[in-house]
Amino acid sequence: MTSQPTLTKTGNGPGDPGEPRSGLQAGLKNRHLSMIAIGGVIGAGLFVGSSSGIATAGPGILLSYALVGTLVVLVMRMLGEMSAANPTSGSFSAHADRALGPWAGFSIGWLYWFFWVVVLAVEATAGAAILESWIPAVPQWGWALIVMVVLTATNLVSVGSYGEFEFWFAGIKVVAIGAFIVVGGLAVFGVLPGVDSDKAGVGNLVDHGGFLPNGPGAILTGVLLVVFSFMGSEIATLAAGESENPQRAVTKSTNSIIWRIAVFYLGSIFVVVTLLPWNDPSIKEQGSYVAALDSLGIAHAGQIMNFIVLTSVLSCLNSGLYTASRMAFSLGERGDAPKAFARTTSRGVPMAAIIASVVFGFVAVFFNYKFPDSVFLFLVNSSGAVALFVWLVICFSQLRMRKIIQAEAPEKLVVRMWLYPYLTWAAAALIVFVLGYMLTDTEHDGRETVLLSLLVAAIVIAIAFLKQRLKARNEAQTEARAEV
Repeated sequence: MTSQPTLTKTGNGPGDPGEPRSGLQAGLKNRHLSMIAIGGVIGAGLFVGSSSGIATAGPGILLSYALVGTLVVLVMRMLGEMSAANPTSGSFSAHADRALGPWAGFSIGWLYWFFWVVVLAVEATAGAAILESWIPAVPQWGWALIVMVVLTATNLVSVGSYGEFEFWFAGIKVVAIGAFIVVGGLAVFGVLPGVDSDKAGVGNLVDHGGFLPNGPGAILTGVLLVVFSFMGSEIATLAAGESENPQRAVTKSTNSIIWRIAVFYLGSIFVVVTLLPWNDPSIKEQGSYVAALDSLGIAHAGQIMNFIVLTSVLSCLNSGLYTASRMAFSLGERGDAPKAFARTTSRGVPMAAIIASVVFGFVAVFFNYKFPDSVFLFLVNSSGAVALFVWLVICFSQLRMRKIIQAEAPEKLVVRMWLYPYLTWAAAALIVFVLGYMLTDTEHDGRETVLLSLLVAAIVIAIAFLKQRLKARNEAQTEARAEV
């Protein structure tokens, strides 16, 4: 068994007595964790990517969001069970290390790190495009550089500064989408004063070709288009390791995931598809949320939504850098990354892990500008299915970890997976089905994404087994020399 980082002087995990204290510090307050948990499920992908899903599945996109949302709820429940018993900055990677073996913790940890550093480049470029449209005197690459430098500095100061920035970024997202749901909902039911929207009404759910205008199969295609916008819900379990009360933070974020997804995803998409017919050209041309605001006659709807999207982008960048660096820190603690990644400053900041993550992010940004259709496209596609890989590993880890926790420290099962092990197996089967269905999708690059992600995963797993074999050989040689 490899060591797992913890903020207590004695091990939190079952069978981990007397582990050394981690260099990380409990700098996140309860309000930080609450907002990180809420904001973690609201990604920029919800605002930007929902229009393609609506165009594909029509009002039936609600079923696509509900299906993926249910899967995320189940996966988060499993992760919550393991993380409440053993809060750690490595989260599911550390749990996989314990439950499935070092190769699993190594592989999923590095794949997750790779996913987030690529996201850094994607989000930095998206944010820079918005900022350049406002202040064209600064070129787009300059804005990308400024954004990355500012958020890197924020993360280098302390975990508390990350939490404070994320508190306000997430707060703006939550208030904005909450206001959108309330205002849009009132307009749909005709009780919003001063607004004359002749297109709004719940009849939009069935009046334009039915609830499933493109057939039931479009629901699954919609799943492929929306599944990646849910990535980030697991960040709260990583951040909990640096909170004042990790077990309470994990339990609270896990228990609240259902209403967060129901309100922010299903609620806002319901408002969009009832304010406008699903096939209204403005949804595709302007984006679903901008089109919905425009239909209400709200002035400067496009700029308002650009501000909200920019906030979401900055939030994603901030959390992405935090998440990547903490995963690198955990890998360093377990000997799966350079030991320098596990060193922290006096303020509990893993400086080397942060700098390594942001350097790769800068390199990816460079590729985005120089080779957008080759190198960068490969990076994006080859990391695209990592979210599903992570969720699948969480399923298999929980199946094993439940037995370990029950045998060694049953009192730590303060969060329990429902209908264990049946719902766990059902979630795993659904994930495998989605991956299989993606292999049939050539229209939205689903097949290429899965194949390239599997290629990268196979390389990382091969490295993990090679590392494990070399370690075993070195230990055998050391024992042989000792006997001589």
